[in-house]
Amino acid sequence: MKIAIFGGSFDPPHIGHEKIALEAIKCLDIDKLIIVPTFLNPFKSSCLFSSKNRLLLIKKLFLDYKKIDICEYEINQQKPINTVETVKYIKNLYKPSLLYLIIGTDNFKLIHTWYKYDTLKNLVEFIIAKRGIHNHSFKENKHLDININVNSTQLRHTLNLHYIPKKIQNDVSKIWHNKKVI
Repeated sequence: MKIAIFGGSFDPPHIGHEKIALEAIKCLDIDKLIIVPTFLNPFKSSCLFSSKNRLLLIKKLFLDYKKIDICEYEINQQKPINTVETVKYIKNLYKPSLLYLIIGTDNFKLIHTWYKYDTLKNLVEFIIAKRGIHNHSFKENKHLDININVNSTQLRHTLNLHYIPKKIQNDVSKIWHNKKVI
C-alpha cells in the first residue's frame, strides 16, 4: 500500500488545502491520502478555531472522497505532536510500502528545524506543495503545483470566504462569527 500524509492546522481549511489533497490523489500513485489535522502545531501557541471544529470541517470537506481518510491521532492526543511521531504511528498502523509526506514550500524551507528531522527524512519521501508564494525550485523532491496564493494566516485576519471551499463556507462563517462548535 502506498500512502501520502497531509498534515496541518487547517485553521481554517481553505481552497489551497482542498487543491493539495485533490492534486495528491490525481498525481501521486497512492492508494490512500491521510489528512492529519493537528491539535496544535508545535511551532504555534494557539489556534483560532478549536481542534474539534477544524476536525469537523475537514471531515465535511473530504467526506465524499474514497481515497481520503481523516486521521484523528494528533487531535486525540490533546497536545502538540511532532510529525515524526505521527509518521511512525501511521507507518505502524498501515505498514505501507511507500510513505509520502506532503509539505508546503514555506514549511519545507524550515524542515531542518523540525524535531528529529534526520529520523523523519528516513521514514518518508517528501512531496512539496508549491503555491504562488515561495515558488522555489526543489529539484531533489517530487512536487505538486498548487499555485493558489492563499494561506490560513491571511484568512484568520480577513476571513475572506472566497478562499473557503463552498462545501464548508457556511460552517466556517458560523464558527467565525459565533465562535462555537458547528
